[in-house]
Amino acid sequence: MQTGDGLLARLRIKGGRISPAQLARIAALAAEHGNGLIEITARGNLQVRGLTPASAAPFARATDALVKIERGLVVETPPLAGDDPTEIDDPRPLAASIRAAATLLSARLGPKVTVIVDGNGRLNLTALKADIRLTAIGSSQWACSVGGRSDVILRNDALMITLRHLRQIADLGLAARATDLAGSAATPHRTRSISPIGILPLRDTTATGIALPFGSSDHAALTALADAATHHGITEFRLAPHHGLLAIGAPPAFAAEAAALGFVTASDDPRIRISACIGSDGCASGHIPARVVAARLAPYLAPETSLHVSGCTKGCAHPRRADVTLVGQPDGYGLVISGMAGDTPQALLRADQLESAAAHRQG
Repeated sequence: MQTGDGLLARLRIKGGRISPAQLARIAALAAEHGNGLIEITARGNLQVRGLTPASAAPFARATDALVKIERGLVVETPPLAGDDPTEIDDPRPLAASIRAAATLLSARLGPKVTVIVDGNGRLNLTALKADIRLTAIGSSQWACSVGGRSDVILRNDALMITLRHLRQIADLGLAARATDLAGSAATPHRTRSISPIGILPLRDTTATGIALPFGSSDHAALTALADAATHHGITEFRLAPHHGLLAIGAPPAFAAEAAALGFVTASDDPRIRISACIGSDGCASGHIPARVVAARLAPYLAPETSLHVSGCTKGCAHPRRADVTLVGQPDGYGLVISGMAGDTPQALLRADQLESAAAHRQG
């Protein structure tokens, strides 16, 4: 899709699994065909920025030959599904059945319609929005919520009921979402954010979770990270929500090398609580270099406070409320408290006032 710094390609990599060699190759393709910036989204998808109409097609062909890309209806499972010893049930078989059964139906659904099938383990997807959510509550038993409607308990009919709701959404047109169904009511989705950072025990090994700062990395740093993983015998990464990357079976030394490369490796790193777009460094709409400003303010951020630094009022990096939002404007920085980038600022700040705004604890 078109963005302020060119075309953006979002890669739904099958199972969210990628080898260090594949990650390094994608980084090289991002530099060859785009502007070299790679992102992991809040939902755990890989994005490459700065493509052009001429480079988008060869990039797509190269990535198709490199990794398996999922298309059609978005059906998400947690990144450690099947390997998480704390999950109540493995969500992958049900998710695969939904994908297969909805193959013909997916052409009638909008691209943002999403089904989540969650085994309800430690690193679950409760913080992500979904049109239809199936959460394990027992062996082959699922709680189902549709468009914010109260949960319905399912036992052996989860697939059938999911398909029924998807047909109802499809019948309303490509712009429809589950909240458009009769009886559905959008409700605020407030859940505890589950961090992918740190050591996560698996059934047979461990996963070391790190994150891209502000969800973004340049191709050189990501290539160096892939090289470090290969050096330490890591054969698989898994993309994770909250801009995370899970290294399966990584030794302790890997996290230290990742930290030295600038990646987030500690669960108390303030950058986890900051959202920032590329801003004027790569977007024609940006008035400020948002990620540069965010990095500068990270050491000053008050505990338990979320910060959004946006290059403009569109707020692409965080289309939700934050405790503190700083919005780039031609004549300064708009300050929004407990709101969104498009809200009317409470004040207009100078550059030398930003640290104090970030340090002021909200709530």
